[in-house]
Amino acid sequence: MQDRDRFTPEEYFEWEATQQLRYEYFDGEVFAMTGGSLAHADIVLNIASILKQHLQRRCKVRNSDAKIGISDDGPFIYPDISVTCDDSPAGTLRERDRAARQFSRYPCLIIEVLSPGTEAYDRGRKFAIYRRLETLKEYVLVRSETKTIEVFRRNEVGTWTFIPYGEGDRVELTSVNLVVSVDAIYEDVVF
Repeated sequence: MQDRDRFTPEEYFEWEATQQLRYEYFDGEVFAMTGGSLAHADIVLNIASILKQHLQRRCKVRNSDAKIGISDDGPFIYPDISVTCDDSPAGTLRERDRAARQFSRYPCLIIEVLSPGTEAYDRGRKFAIYRRLETLKEYVLVRSETKTIEVFRRNEVGTWTFIPYGEGDRVELTSVNLVVSVDAIYEDVVF
């Protein structure tokens, strides 16, 4: 998997640029990312398209090829979809992520499409790491085998609340001021 035992963040970026696979970075160690199913790919494309059209350049929508950096030293993680919006008056957070070349630091929304092989990681360790991002307002888990969506939303006091959605429901994403039907998210998806 790697040519050495540990990497600095700078060495990781340089090394990963020469690899055929993508790798996440945790405390000097790298871990290969695996591909997803066609249903996974269709769901990601549906959600990213809906977000991109809705936000119309007000926010930066990125797909699974874009890393999130929890700090400048890592961990560095690949979410399926991330959205960076700036609600600060100076506009500095969004501008830094818009100009970022290696990773985003200030997402307000992260979406993971679950597969049997990644579900425990996405619900557990990955979510625990994402919660360290002060700008993150919502974390969304989307099943790739049934029409089930789970939204975790940080409230005003910093506590995470859970809102489940199923077939026929309309999903509210307050971080980007969007309400979208579950059916639109799963449009043309074959289970």
